Amino acid sequence: MVEPITSLQNSKVKLVYSLQNGARSRRKERKIVLEGTRLVGDAFEQGHRADFYFYASASVDYELLAKLQDGSAPLIPVNDEVMQHVSDTQTPQGIIGVYPLPTPSLPRQPSRVLILDGVSEPGNMGTILRSAGGSGVEVVILAPKCVDPYNPKVLRAGMGAHFRIPLIEATWKEIRAYCDDLNMYAAASDGDVIYSDVDWTARWALIIGNEAHGIGDSADDIAQRIRIPMAQATESINAAVATGVILFEAQRQRLQKKS
Repeated sequence: MVEPITSLQNSKVKLVYSLQNGARSRRKERKIVLEGTRLVGDAFEQGHRADFYFYASASVDYELLAKLQDGSAPLIPVNDEVMQHVSDTQTPQGIIGVYPLPTPSLPRQPSRVLILDGVSEPGNMGTILRSAGGSGVEVVILAPKCVDPYNPKVLRAGMGAHFRIPLIEATWKEIRAYCDDLNMYAAASDGDVIYSDVDWTARWALIIGNEAHGIGDSADDIAQRIRIPMAQATESINAAVATGVILFEAQRQRLQKKS
């Protein structure tokens, strides 16, 4: 029987801790951490294998642990102190995996593109990615100044969306070139067109701006502003909520046209 790791100075423990706590470390090592039964299990079901797993005997889901015992990655026991140390949650679920940083390929002629312009709140980012995956978006592009998409809080809120949809970071020059033949829209409270009046059955790209400041000048230069009608005395809604409203209207139109 393999003895659990008990030292916080263990090299793998230090690696997991650094990946959990720093975007610089994630970029340098080209690795990310998935934590919890749902995320690790979802990644496994989609064919993604970790470099190694940490598990704590007292709290791990043994059904999941049995699935992970396929020999593709080491399963390393750790004690509760180590698990708590490397976890990003107050109550760890007993399983953590270290994975290669995803390197998705871009669709050559996408019809449904979501562009995030300076989205900075991890929970919003993750929720937006989850909505994108559920509404048929083909690729998500992160413009400059977005939060790191592999932040642990983004990963948790995304609920596996990172492995379901291509996610890339790009400059505005690259975005312009990639989306050159798409109808470009940007969500804004003062938009000229109501979002449901847009023809979402055509090929499009939607830009969602920063939670506090909205879309930036680079987005404003290339996109038509659209808005979600608000009740009186309501200025705006959460960026993630607005994204979901628009994306699922686009999906509704697309499905209606097919039927």
